[in-house]
Amino acid sequence: MSMNSFGHLFRVTTWGESHGPALGATVDGCPPGVEIDASDLQYWLDRRKPGQNKYTTQRREPDEVEILSGMFEGQSTGTPIQLMIRNTDQRSKDYGDIVEKFRPGHADITYWQKYGIRDYRGGGRSSARETAARVAAGGVARKALDVLCPGIEIKGFMTQMGPHGIDRSNFDWDQIEQNPFWTPDAKAAETWADYLDELRKSGDSVGAVVEVVARGVPAGLGAPIYSKLDTDLAAAMMSINAVKGVEIGDGMATAALTGSENADEISMGADGPEYASNHAGGILGGISTGQDLVVRFAVKPTSSILTTRQTITKSGEPAEIITKGRHDPCVGIRAVPVGEAMMACVVLDHLLLHRGQIGEGLRGKIG
Repeated sequence: MSMNSFGHLFRVTTWGESHGPALGATVDGCPPGVEIDASDLQYWLDRRKPGQNKYTTQRREPDEVEILSGMFEGQSTGTPIQLMIRNTDQRSKDYGDIVEKFRPGHADITYWQKYGIRDYRGGGRSSARETAARVAAGGVARKALDVLCPGIEIKGFMTQMGPHGIDRSNFDWDQIEQNPFWTPDAKAAETWADYLDELRKSGDSVGAVVEVVARGVPAGLGAPIYSKLDTDLAAAMMSINAVKGVEIGDGMATAALTGSENADEISMGADGPEYASNHAGGILGGISTGQDLVVRFAVKPTSSILTTRQTITKSGEPAEIITKGRHDPCVGIRAVPVGEAMMACVVLDHLLLHRGQIGEGLRGKIG
């Protein structure tokens, strides 16, 4: 199966399946001399790993990352960094009923139609388990960003679960780490807890919206037309399992604005240009403005549910299916650290591209 890599200069290739012996990532293009320890990556993986509370899958995986290459005496060498995460809690027998059936809403049917073979154990490559490798690679990207562009901060959070959105007037950055939903609205977290508990007990699932913000990103990253920063950010977020929509800044809401409302007015500040608003999400013409990068993506409800659904078999016969196993009632929760990782990888990639073409800083001086 091709197309398992993303990035230009900072390039990540993920490998492995949900129920195989291990999965991981090959990270190529990390600059040399970056201090990286497995514990640095483990911090981010621990945020994504399953079984941490009743609102996520009860599959128990330590998600311990091993660094197999690309390091010497604690520093990156500039050669490929191989990361591996062993699977330890597979229950392949839970998927015996779907050997001949296709789960509605899942990639079972399209994988079969395209390749004529599929790994039915947990979905194989289509499983969200693959995202553990992305989070590990994102940890490498964060360490490189700390060296090349100190001050960049990347933060993800949930803004909506099903029909229930946050109240932006309750927004508290510190609250994000204080609840199981990574939400900045404490009141919303209480509502979501009751709502998801009922869904979980009924054997159903629900979708969510995740927002990722990168602060401290310098102006000038990205390029016109085919290498726009927002193009690569959108592609990166859209590649995450179960994501069905991506927007930058105000996104779809800009269709309801007038030009005078949408244009982010500019003034000259003590340290350079300042913007009165950020409808553009920190990107104009595919190039970063120096404002916060704001990306939002919608995650569909988990397809593997305990509710009976109609489907067909590989021979085309009608059938009913109930998906057994351990699954997230809202996959958006654990998508938050995945979105952060993809943001880190794309920002680093574009920082390297910028330095390769322009060098340090910016060509056009203002003031």
